[in-house]
Amino acid sequence: MLHSSIFAAAGGRLLVAGLALATLAGCARTVPTTAGNHDYLVYIGTNVASPQENTIYLYHLSPATGELLPLGAMKGGAQPTYLTMDAAHRHLYAVSETQTYLGQPGGGVSALAIDPRTAMLTMLNQQPSTGASPCYISLDRTGKNALVANYSSGNVAVLPVRPDGQLAPPAATDQHLAPFGPHKNQSSAHAHCFLAAPDNRYAFAVDLGTDKVTGYKLDAATGQLAPLPAPAFTAKPGAGPRHLTFHPNGRWAYLENELNSTVTALAYDAKAGTFQEIETLSTLPAGFSGDNSGADVHVSPDGKFVYTSNRGDNSLAVFQIAPADGRLALVQHVSTQGKTPRNFALDPSGRVLLVANQNSDNVFTYTVDKQTGKLTPTGKSVSLPSPMFVEVVPDFTK
Repeated sequence: MLHSSIFAAAGGRLLVAGLALATLAGCARTVPTTAGNHDYLVYIGTNVASPQENTIYLYHLSPATGELLPLGAMKGGAQPTYLTMDAAHRHLYAVSETQTYLGQPGGGVSALAIDPRTAMLTMLNQQPSTGASPCYISLDRTGKNALVANYSSGNVAVLPVRPDGQLAPPAATDQHLAPFGPHKNQSSAHAHCFLAAPDNRYAFAVDLGTDKVTGYKLDAATGQLAPLPAPAFTAKPGAGPRHLTFHPNGRWAYLENELNSTVTALAYDAKAGTFQEIETLSTLPAGFSGDNSGADVHVSPDGKFVYTSNRGDNSLAVFQIAPADGRLALVQHVSTQGKTPRNFALDPSGRVLLVANQNSDNVFTYTVDKQTGKLTPTGKSVSLPSPMFVEVVPDFTK
């Protein structure tokens, strides 16, 4: 981890004053004094395999310009390809998307403490994820449980969060089983997303291999799971559902399908814990030919737009949400200015979007037109090794 001596704190505000951060992007960079001009912090997880190297990077984001200023780089475990943070900004949790973890088969999960003055990370503890290649982590709505999806082994796990922020061993796991989809990449289960419902009564696991969203009753007090008797949703055969996100109103959800490059609008039944398809649209521009896989999906904070990412076309697709029924209308496709946009994020105000291009080693920013949802490149970017995940939070150091 970078030493905290690279920071100076005054009155609880983080100052970066002309310091050269030679560890970032492998070269020295002079960072001007910017205190007071930047409202957000950005944590970027990478696919760097060695836990002895810096694997999580920290930046300050200016929502006015889209500029990212480097603050530091830290050891966050091997391949921290997905991150999540608690509501109090005290702890960050990261998967290690590995096949072998601490000498044992499978992946792992790390709990890291956040310094309230510098925003830097310190490892608290690590636990096995009880499966191989964990690729998604979220906290339930109470913040008492970490929900983890293990891609290669096709199972999910719940790890309770202790009062001090450390992770306890898994309290519950569930293995997804056949039948699998018809696509060549569906020869086994591939859990790709695991998140709690808005009211925390249920948790939902999205599985690319089975074309299903599996629902569970979630006991937040114990971390136990009780699978529902039938799938919460079944996608079209070969769709390969990947990521699910809820609309702010809690009545709709949007499902990104990796293998057929579509997005499905869903009506959510909060009582039953099930979804009903509203419609499914392509995420690709008309006339596209070639290989593509859908990746990420997010709803704008104001609930007006859905954004998805395409790996192959290397684009972001923007859709407007009809306020009456949650249906989607295509607004725009825009280049991600790099290769393989694994993940992207909107800042909490919805003014800036950041996209992580895994195979071109860069992160680009865009301004968001909040009336139309359209994205405009800011011309600002940063370079770092294999960026995989972007977490944007208010600057709590001020």
